[in-house]
Order: sequence, then structure tokens, then C-alpha cells
Amino acid sequence: MEILLELARQGSMRHVADTLGTTTSTVSQQLAALAREAGTPMLEPAGRGVRLTPAGRRLAEHAVTILGAVAAATAELDAGAEPVGTVRVAGFVTADRKILMPIVGDLASSHPDVKIEVREHEPAEALTLLASDTVDLALTYDYNLAPDGTGAAFDSIPLWSTPWSLGVPAGDSKGLPGSAPEIFLAFRDHDWIGNSRNRADEDVLRLISSMADFEPRVRHQADSLELVEDLILAGMGIGLLPADRRPRHGVTLVPLARPGLRLRAFARTRQGNSAWPALAAVLDHLKRRAADVGTAP
Repeated sequence: MEILLELARQGSMRHVADTLGTTTSTVSQQLAALAREAGTPMLEPAGRGVRLTPAGRRLAEHAVTILGAVAAATAELDAGAEPVGTVRVAGFVTADRKILMPIVGDLASSHPDVKIEVREHEPAEALTLLASDTVDLALTYDYNLAPDGTGAAFDSIPLWSTPWSLGVPAGDSKGLPGSAPEIFLAFRDHDWIGNSRNRADEDVLRLISSMADFEPRVRHQADSLELVEDLILAGMGIGLLPADRRPRHGVTLVPLARPGLRLRAFARTRQGNSAWPALAAVLDHLKRRAADVGTAP
């Protein structure tokens, strides 16, 4: 394409060869290869020389745009280049609000040519979008008791971890035994609340319940933590809630230990893509923000 554009500008294969530091034979061979790929002649005789065919001239016009786009893309991908571009992010709501939105202002100051597109998705949804190249970055989570095996297909950066607890009606929290299976056993006759968009919560409920030799009745599913609390307050069930959350009056958070339960948050990218300067800038800001809000998993 570069040779074709130079020929359109200079009109002589010898001049093109001199400009590009090659030979007229190489110029001729490259144009012949381009003609085969395009399926139409690029050159036609003109006296003792050649000139571009109408198709060749039209392709040369496109070459200006094409080569410009290639140069811009190469500059963006250069690890040493100034970060430029739009980073598409899919993340669960806590990560979006806890670490993504707080860095937008800082990023605008440090790298004004980097923009962020935000989509709210649960981990499985975000990883599907990441795998299909619909987004560049997925903010996901799993639990130490329910590891997300699908995340192993991507480059992952640990962001933070936080303990989770069991949310129960305040009046039912007195005199509970110590270990997580014993606590679950004390509520075996209750209905339980899972997550409508992430299987991991229910996997954790069933795992700890199995340690106490019973099967929980997972009757409700809620994506919103506020709705989980609504259900608990209405006496309709009990469910998992973050231990660092301040629950509403009437809901008590019961600590879980032996085994303890922790949510682990990650930034996941397609393998090798984190070298893209725009994405690298976003990841750097996220890691610094995450260090302020929690410990690494």
C-alpha cells in the first residue's frame, strides 16, 4: 500500500524505489502481489512506463486513510507512547463504584486522551464480554470457597479482598455457635437467599451447609444487597452480606470462621493486552485505588 501511494504521488517506479530505498524490481513485485490480492490490475502501460489503472488510483486514495489508521494504531500500541484511546470496562457494581468511578477524575488529569466506557455486569457476564473482545477490562470477583476457574484464561491482577458474613434477623443472632458450619446448621430450617446473576453465592451456601450435613432451601435470588436486606427484614430468608457493610436496623451480620469466607476482586484482561498504554494507565490507577480500600487477596 505504501508503494502504491508513492507511485500515485511520483508516477515513476524508479523514483518510488529511490524514495523507499529499494529496487524497481522489488517495487514491481510488490505491486504485482497487491494486484493478485485485490483481484484486479493496479498498473497499465503508458508509453515506455506504467501508470495506475482506475482501480489502482481508487485504492491509492484509500491508502492514505488506511496507512494513517495503521500509524495511529501502532502509536497507541507502542508501550512507550502517551496513553490514548477508549478503554471499555465491564465490572460488578461494587467495583464500578468503589474503585472505577473514583479514578475517572484522576485519569482525566493525568491522561486526558484516555476515556472509559462503563458497563455494569456480574463476573460471568463480564468475562464473556472480555472473551469476545466487546470490552478491554473485566472487574470480577469470586470467593475463596468458590474459586472462579474461568478467570484462569485471562491475565489477572488481584485488587482487594474482604470478609463476608451471614445476614440474619437481629433477634435470631443471640447465642450462636462459633464455626461457619455450626452457624449454618442453626438456621437449617430457614429459607436462604442466593444471587440471581452469579452462581458463586449459592455454591458457597451449599458448600458450608454440606459441612453441616444438610441441604439449604435456596428459595430467593437477589442481585441487589439492599433487596437481600429487605428479604431478611421481612422474615423471608437469610443470606450472605459483606462484613464491612453497615446493615439496616433489624439485620445482624454474623461473622463466619472455620472456614472463613472472603470475596476476592480482580482486574482481568485478555492475555498480553495490558501492555496497551491506555489500558496500562487505567490498571495503574485501579491498583493504587484498590490499595486504599482493601488488602490484596
